[in-house]
Amino acid sequence: MAWSGVHRAFVVEEYIRNRESVIATQRAFRNQFDVGRHGAVPDGRTIRRWVLHFRDTSSALKRKSTGRPRTVTTPENVNAVSVSVQQSPRRSARKHAAALGISDRSVRRILHKSLQMHPYKMMVVQELNERDFETRTDSCRDILQNIPRGAVFMSSDEAHFHLSGTVNKQNFRYWSVNNPQELHERPLHSPKVTVWCAISELGVWGPYFFEED
Repeated sequence: MAWSGVHRAFVVEEYIRNRESVIATQRAFRNQFDVGRHGAVPDGRTIRRWVLHFRDTSSALKRKSTGRPRTVTTPENVNAVSVSVQQSPRRSARKHAAALGISDRSVRRILHKSLQMHPYKMMVVQELNERDFETRTDSCRDILQNIPRGAVFMSSDEAHFHLSGTVNKQNFRYWSVNNPQELHERPLHSPKVTVWCAISELGVWGPYFFEED
């Protein structure tokens, strides 16, 4: 949000008038500039910085920097980031920044604004066999036929914690202009520890832990 000198002056006056209350200053700011409930208002850190700047310089205006503005978003750096990402799209922005000698924040700005790239998450799905669909269909039919009305139905599920070959999709990103729709198939019988739990109207059973073999 680009705050004008009018915004800054009003915030400084209200902050001092309201005995350095950030909440009261923000409330007055909303009323003065007709800002909605979810609209942007200066946060506490910004308000205190403006007041400190006013006390140091007797001005609410933003201090102009001297000399030529510096930026790392140069054509050379944009090209370097582009080449680096094309060579290693699975590498994190932090590692790209370390390899190129550019700050992490600048690399992310180049990726988003200059290259129009986004970090996509990998989708982790269960590897399916040819008979899986038929087996699940038969199981559903058995449930409908064999469980009488009024009976207590217990639903259970298990989670597998694989000992090798895992992919943490929370930490994995694929930088690309378009979503690559990349999938990771994990084998059904890889070494793992299984946690089982069940639930019904009578309560919860578990969790129980099962190690392979």
